[in-house]
Amino acid sequence: MNDRPVVLGGRRFRSEPTALYRELRREYGAVAPVLLDADIPAWLVLGYRELHQVTGDPALFSRDSALWNQWDRVPDGWPMLPMVGRGHASVLRSSGEDHRARAAVIGGALDAVDPFGLRALAERYADELIDAVCAEGTTDLVTRYAALLPVRVLAALFGFADEQGPGLVAALNDMVDGRDDAVAGQRHVAACMARLVADRTARPADDVAGRMIASGRTAPGPALTYEEITQDLIVMLTAGHQPTAGWIGNSLRLMLTDDRFAASLLGGRRSVAEAMNEVLWEDTPTQNVAGRWASRDTWLGERAVRAGDLLLLGVQAANHDPQVRTYGTALTGGNSAHFSFGHGEHRCPFPAQEIAEVVARTALEVVLDRLPDLDLAVPAATLTRRPSPWLGSLTSLPVRFTPTAPRG
Repeated sequence: MNDRPVVLGGRRFRSEPTALYRELRREYGAVAPVLLDADIPAWLVLGYRELHQVTGDPALFSRDSALWNQWDRVPDGWPMLPMVGRGHASVLRSSGEDHRARAAVIGGALDAVDPFGLRALAERYADELIDAVCAEGTTDLVTRYAALLPVRVLAALFGFADEQGPGLVAALNDMVDGRDDAVAGQRHVAACMARLVADRTARPADDVAGRMIASGRTAPGPALTYEEITQDLIVMLTAGHQPTAGWIGNSLRLMLTDDRFAASLLGGRRSVAEAMNEVLWEDTPTQNVAGRWASRDTWLGERAVRAGDLLLLGVQAANHDPQVRTYGTALTGGNSAHFSFGHGEHRCPFPAQEIAEVVARTALEVVLDRLPDLDLAVPAATLTRRPSPWLGSLTSLPVRFTPTAPRG
């Protein structure tokens, strides 16, 4: 079994991740040693059973990043810091009763979103974005559609003014790409969210931020501080926008390049939902997640994991584990036991999953309705993914279609 660390990133992570994860599993087994920026070591969990174990045992594999044994090696301005996290009192870093209480506040704030209003809002913004390109006959469905729609919907649900959407999109992209502008992007999002929380504290409103503040004061146990609410809202916005945008883009890519998905997506509303679930198996937008920290020395996948080691959750690799997907090219028949929404106590709250599905499904249905003869405008082999080690979403998706008149 190979012990030489693999650099997390590079061309193959962007061009052919599924093949790369297959090779890593064959060479390294279920857990591979990897290097992050600045040669910071970590473990990448590739196996489905091993990922189930890590996410299902919060006592042994903690979300508390203070446990990390590499903090003294992390340089100032480390571009991966926004996604790894340090010192932020967010729901991602909480555990036990504290986590359950905070997750209940988040779930309640999201559960109160009117599903019919959400669908109408997503349709309105989707139609506006298609109106802006439908007369041109060509467009980029990632940069001009998929990357814009989720954050516009979420910004409205949270309580942001519509004009703040573009700045939030750019900052969120910088955060998750893990490059030079990552820390600056994190600061922009944090500043915008802090202003929103301050405004909703002074002027309460029935939106996600307003409900978080109101319920955070009355939740069982100690009242949530405004800093804690701000951090949780940042987590919700980041987790809600980028994966949903990637879900839309990856679904459209597979529809245009894979006959299995084209048939499903063109078969009606029910088959759209089924095809979207298959996308989460085949090409999940969240490829890797940071992470968990070992609370003591242990063994995982025949690897000696030391106390304080960082374990990265290899979601895409686990979804393609041949022990659970014996025939990797076959559709799963509606099986939703993938890791794309996480697992264990830190699994994505169900109301958040529902919101993401409504936004992504509406985005696909509007495209199929408005641009029915859509076709890929470049060779499929030239499509590339974001430079992020965390996300598997596309940088662009050029398409062509018969020009039509805007509806607006």
